[in-house]
Amino acid sequence: MELVQLLDNVTVSEVSGDLNIQVSALHYDSRQVESGDLFFALPGAVVDGHDYINAAINNGAMAVVAQHRVEVPPAVTLVIVDDARLAMARMAAAFYAYPARDLLTIGITGTNGKTTMTYLVESLMRQAGYNPVVIGTVSNHLGEEVFAASHTTPESLDLQRMLAEFRQMGADALIIEVSSHALMQSRICGLNFAVTVFTNLTPEHLDYHKNMESYFAAKARLFTDPAVAGSAKAVINSDDPYGAKLLTMIDGGLSVGSQPCADVYLRDFSQSVDGIEATLITSMGEVEISSPLVGRFNMENLSCAVGVGVVLGLSLTTIEQGLALAHNVPGRLERVENDRDALIVVDYAHTGDALEKVLQTLVALRPRRIITVFGCGGDRDRSKRSVMAAVAARYSQLVIITADNPRTEDPEKIIADICNGIPSQCDKFHSEEQFKATDKRYIVLDDRAQAIEFAVNLLQSGDLLLVAGKGHEDYQIIGTTRIHFDDREQICLALKK
Repeated sequence: MELVQLLDNVTVSEVSGDLNIQVSALHYDSRQVESGDLFFALPGAVVDGHDYINAAINNGAMAVVAQHRVEVPPAVTLVIVDDARLAMARMAAAFYAYPARDLLTIGITGTNGKTTMTYLVESLMRQAGYNPVVIGTVSNHLGEEVFAASHTTPESLDLQRMLAEFRQMGADALIIEVSSHALMQSRICGLNFAVTVFTNLTPEHLDYHKNMESYFAAKARLFTDPAVAGSAKAVINSDDPYGAKLLTMIDGGLSVGSQPCADVYLRDFSQSVDGIEATLITSMGEVEISSPLVGRFNMENLSCAVGVGVVLGLSLTTIEQGLALAHNVPGRLERVENDRDALIVVDYAHTGDALEKVLQTLVALRPRRIITVFGCGGDRDRSKRSVMAAVAARYSQLVIITADNPRTEDPEKIIADICNGIPSQCDKFHSEEQFKATDKRYIVLDDRAQAIEFAVNLLQSGDLLLVAGKGHEDYQIIGTTRIHFDDREQICLALKK
């Protein structure tokens, strides 16, 4: 495609070189560039793409999109724009022939619940006869075709390429998790949302956003920014304080909550180890929910999914059957079978709010005692570390503090931050013989495999083990090295020992 065609919807401040050249491919990683390609120099918090322009040119780049003037050879076309990420999103959509235009698109944002929501809505859409592609934290998949996910929301260039491929495979709908980073970095520019969903907002990514109001402002763009929201119908959890605030900022949002003033509200709710039974009232009539999911937070997710069905005009039968068929999401209260007569679950909870909601759900199951294993990621928001420790200690008889993904941060420093949240009445664990079901204890085992094995060895009939923080992840990042590590596999190994 000619470069001038790619720039049709891009605001350009300066051009040096020929705009009529043919562009073979688009890249933002200089190592992937080949002869005839175009390179986007993206500014970043750690790495600046402008520093790799010469490398891209040496690899064969014929054109460069940058945010400021740099020296390039006469044969290379330089395009200067104010926002390289926005330009990349628009140019990628054009290069791949606007694949999102052929997909009924549903975008889901919020701190917690996004992934579960995508699986619920996917089941709804399949029941309604659609062939939806899901893009999110766990994986990018279309039916049985599953591809690894590197980000919650991919970079715009990767996203448009994937959508073009999925469209060719027969996708006619898109369900996508929308992160705050994606909204700030124009990754979803080029999507035409039919429905947008807000689940909740709790402290997370404050290392990036600095404060909750900035975090909320980023999330709100999916609903308030005309360039992003378009004519989408919004479904918003009104039980969440930020959801209630968001409803006052937009017109025509569908509120979902536990109070009768909501457009979709919960009338009856009960849960057991086997799942949730509930009745919701909508403008279309009553919706009877029977779901294998557990937890009040999952009831909120189910309610939001009903809201999506309502705004899409799906029948009550389709909504009920679709949600009944939606099973557990990988790494979200995922059970691990065992012969200890104990309940073992793995969950992705990696914020204080998410961990509290999971533990509240597990406490309601009335186990003999709860053992919680968790850690916190390095090079990320430090403020949540002590909060997670306090939450774990509040609901557990034993808290085992360990490593998560330390990345380039000192693991001992991360653990020290976590331990600051352990309350004074929670004593250190000394021996199994002294550990009673009424105790409140904690222990530090920085090796995650060792921590999991230690927890499994303590399990007795009626106990409950929660391994939190990594969920579906099958890796651990130590320094800059990524190694294979899966909590579920480690639990099974420990059970076999």
